[in-house]
Amino acid sequence: MTPRTRLLSFGAAALLIVLGVIAGPVLGGITGEAVAIALLSIGAIAIVSLVFLEVGLSEDRERARERAGRTVRRRPPRRRRRPD
Repeated sequence: MTPRTRLLSFGAAALLIVLGVIAGPVLGGITGEAVAIALLSIGAIAIVSLVFLEVGLSEDRERARERAGRTVRRRPPRRRRRPD
């Protein structure tokens, strides 16, 4: 995930939360509450999902680094000579 994509994803989720906070009082009544709850919920779920994605991607990068380190350090096995 590129830094730009990360910023846009988290920004969009935060924007949904801000819109939810604003929509409740502006729309008023049951409709305002429903829209506010929906926007807040979607924004919060998006943020939590993105955090889990970031954790998973960092674990994948760490595993790739470990694998790359193992392949560099590993030597091919020596051939044993047969006794004649």
